[in-house]
Amino acid sequence: MKLIYARIRKRARQIASRYPSPDFYQDHSLANKLSRQYFGKNPFTVKLRAFVAREVEDNLGHGLEHASKVAMDAGALMIIENKLSGHSDDFINRRVILVQCAAILHDIKRKKENHAVLGAAYAGRILKKYPLNSDEIDDICLAIRNHEAFKSIVKANTLEGDLVSECLYDADKFRWGPDNFTYTVWAMASFSKIPVVEFMELYPQGMEKIAKIKQTFRTITGKKYGPQLIDIGLAIGEELFDTINTEFAHLL
Repeated sequence: MKLIYARIRKRARQIASRYPSPDFYQDHSLANKLSRQYFGKNPFTVKLRAFVAREVEDNLGHGLEHASKVAMDAGALMIIENKLSGHSDDFINRRVILVQCAAILHDIKRKKENHAVLGAAYAGRILKKYPLNSDEIDDICLAIRNHEAFKSIVKANTLEGDLVSECLYDADKFRWGPDNFTYTVWAMASFSKIPVVEFMELYPQGMEKIAKIKQTFRTITGKKYGPQLIDIGLAIGEELFDTINTEFAHLL
């Protein structure tokens, strides 16, 4: 089964390679660069990544690779949103660290039911070992609690706390774009060993769910750029659906 999905994934990546890079990464290249630098060098994130690497395997396509992408996009969103609000560089630096910590841990309980709630509680225990104050830990845990789509949102006590949740959510849902068809869905399908026939029966339903994400972005920046990422993902998905029905028809 893994070999079959590896072949389909290869075709998906070939299709995706023909599509342009989303505008978010072009229009905000500096914020994305700064976020990558934070993620790669900050002692908090380096230590936390090492912890997650030890604790989590593939995690249904939501392992460390996924968490790292979310962390870098969430950091960029935090930079952009706080620049719009006129906050100081020192303030922004700290908030980037918080949202990246939240991103690294957000799927730590991905294989469990109610993984966001369980992950938030687990993160709260882990982060007590880090040089964070109680309000910062609360903001991180609440962001993890709030990162699932189509679920109720628990508000933070401050606008700054809400922004951690919003940036994490939007960065995580950016992954429902091209990443979904180049990486995530194949890891999930291979892990669950779902037959290709059943996978294709569920495909239209999955596409409808992805399309609904376009209306759920929470930050100003996410609302501007998120729908394009979803549209690119949907275009890749539609083309791939036709490709599977033709090139892999013998499996259906």
